[in-house]
Amino acid sequence: MTTNPTVAAPGISSGMVLLLASATGLIVANLYYAQPLVGPISQATGLSPGAAGLIVTLTQIGYCLGMLFVVPLGDLLENRRLIVTCLAATSAALLVAASTSNAGLFLAAALCIGLGSVAAQVVVPFASHLAPPHMRGQIVGKVVSGLLLGIMLARPVSSLVTDALNWHAIFVLSAIGTALLAVLLHYKLPRRQPVSSMRYGALLASLWQLLKSTPILRRRAAYQACMFGAFSLFWTTVPLVLARQFNLSQTGIAVFALAGVAGAVASPYAGRRADHGKSRSTTVMALAAALVAFGAPLLMEGGRVFELGLLVAASIVLDAGVSASLVTGQRAIFALGEDVRSRLNGLYMAIFFCGGAIGSSLGAWMYAHHGWHGVLLTGLAFPLAASLVYATEFLGKE
Repeated sequence: MTTNPTVAAPGISSGMVLLLASATGLIVANLYYAQPLVGPISQATGLSPGAAGLIVTLTQIGYCLGMLFVVPLGDLLENRRLIVTCLAATSAALLVAASTSNAGLFLAAALCIGLGSVAAQVVVPFASHLAPPHMRGQIVGKVVSGLLLGIMLARPVSSLVTDALNWHAIFVLSAIGTALLAVLLHYKLPRRQPVSSMRYGALLASLWQLLKSTPILRRRAAYQACMFGAFSLFWTTVPLVLARQFNLSQTGIAVFALAGVAGAVASPYAGRRADHGKSRSTTVMALAAALVAFGAPLLMEGGRVFELGLLVAASIVLDAGVSASLVTGQRAIFALGEDVRSRLNGLYMAIFFCGGAIGSSLGAWMYAHHGWHGVLLTGLAFPLAASLVYATEFLGKE
């Protein structure tokens, strides 16, 4: 293995940007295919309603572990090989999930799917390294947009495939797609070997020091952990609500989930505002969107059509807020040191995906024990907590 880093070309091609954006979307979608299928998967594997949230939670826990133990390797190992290896492991885990009806084995596969899908967070810093400095923010923004679309489209695609075939099919198709993507990236991505004399143990040990010495990382990760907790809680439980209280089929749930994709329009808008030094006001708008998304269904009541329409609006507003917060935070993180970019990104994503794991787990439990009203109150607590953290910005410098 060569020790010379690959030098980015003066102008990264639009085709390469599209490939990287598509790759992040396809990879991260693996985390969300099971989200609208919590009901049928839990029935098929024998999981109780209270434990159904583990289907999503363990995938996110695996992703968090990968952020801490795999993504930092992007500052040490050749990036292309790391990405391809992670994708191969993910494809194998997807096949196991597709072929089992045993609860323990499915949950173990879910953990491994999350662990391997961190390849998406090796691709994002990879794009930053390839981009020329004057275009770095723009290119990373496009790649992150692909990631957001992957998150938002995964749920409706999963529902539609399940309605047409069965829940096993989406995992089989994703395993095949992930394996083909690994082959494509192996041939299309340039090599990038970081220059580093650190050993793996020292690399991991440096994570704590980076977290201690980077206040903006801690702050932005705290905001996004709360926002993603609210996001995961909502999208883990709303399919159950739509099926049980509104009698929607998987196709109906898919159409509902497609509405959330409209929230992605907030990401380029948020990026432009952040570029103009308006990160704080953009953060306020994002937090307010999440508060409205949970507060409106909690306070407003009406007929079946009104309440369903209100849920559609809430999903769009919530996804817009989460997207705006993510892009604003990502921009701040990638403005930091190039030699620690993968580690900073790994820390940022690990912290906020922990929030997502908490949200999805709480969502299923609250719905089972306290119904939709309890879910809304719990969801409201996440952006309220982020607002309290935000208030401390005015006590000192960010």
